[in-house]
Amino acid sequence: MSGDDPRRVAPAAERNRDAILDVLTTVLPGTGTVLEVASGTGQHIVHFARHVRHLRWQPSEIGAEGRASIEAYAADERLPNLVLPPLALDATAAAWPELGVNAIVCINMIHIAPWAACEGLFRRAAAALRAGASLTLYGPFLQDGVETAASNLAFDRSLRSRDPAWGVRRLEDVTDVARRNGFRRGKTVAMPANNLTAVFFRD
Repeated sequence: MSGDDPRRVAPAAERNRDAILDVLTTVLPGTGTVLEVASGTGQHIVHFARHVRHLRWQPSEIGAEGRASIEAYAADERLPNLVLPPLALDATAAAWPELGVNAIVCINMIHIAPWAACEGLFRRAAAALRAGASLTLYGPFLQDGVETAASNLAFDRSLRSRDPAWGVRRLEDVTDVARRNGFRRGKTVAMPANNLTAVFFRD
């Protein structure tokens, strides 16, 4: 993008957006609003809104630069009634505002944030969602009894060298947090580049 264009570019978002969308279309509700926690550049949520027009999409991003990028992508796509203005939402906050959402999506966040962000995500989602609603996570995971790809192990080392509080999470640990907050794990789908999409449902 040009120097005065606020849109940020994550090449991986272009590569994985369709695979994620394929899973989302099997679990999202027929009506309502979907919250994306940590929307990053905005590439994902704009792509989802472009293809799933029966839902409204609520982006969020803790950083002002990210929110500016999201707004620019949404404006460029001309989706004013589908992509809502981004919220400054923090997964570790003591509380979230009343959101009125029907599903939550979180892509590539919990490994580049402290563990408290994963705990906070499920805690806040439990308050925001009704029974049967989905919370969908995408990213790299470690799994008990499953050989971890060398690239994910290297990625984990790189993350921890940048911040000891970061790192690729064990899916079993995430599932334990989910269970403690009233979620059950549904399907887990293998994705390109050794990632997973894990879907949780509010009990």
